Amino acid sequence: MDTTSTQSGYYQAVSDTHNAGFMRRAVAHLIDGILLSTFLAACFIVFYGDSQWLSLQNSWSVNYIFYEELLPLVLAVAFWVKKAATPGKMVMNTKVVDANTGLNISTSQALLRYISYFISALPLGLGFIWILIDEQNRAWHDLIAGTVVVKQA
Repeated sequence: MDTTSTQSGYYQAVSDTHNAGFMRRAVAHLIDGILLSTFLAACFIVFYGDSQWLSLQNSWSVNYIFYEELLPLVLAVAFWVKKAATPGKMVMNTKVVDANTGLNISTSQALLRYISYFISALPLGLGFIWILIDEQNRAWHDLIAGTVVVKQA
């Protein structure tokens, strides 16, 4: 792989691949949401019974923080670092790589990417819509973390 830098800092090794577009990424995100919701529902039923967990939820409870904030963060970061893709991205045959090297992303990049999802979502999802505008199909969280989502060969 040629790793010659271009003016934008976007390396040839990555620009030779085909970047995943908006629809492919949206479907992967939808699959991840369904899988995470199913997993969380199973956890709630196992630990709290079939209906008790709803009464235990509020935005400051330990349950809420663990299941709604911490667990999704840990799962996403672990999948991005170890597999370069979440299950939805695997189904859609895409992966998240470093925009400069084309290699798997680091833990710090994965954390920054996850936290930056909130920046992409804040102004009416404009950071996600940016995928349609950017010539490399990168969302704001990709730009912030220095990542790119590519189709696997």
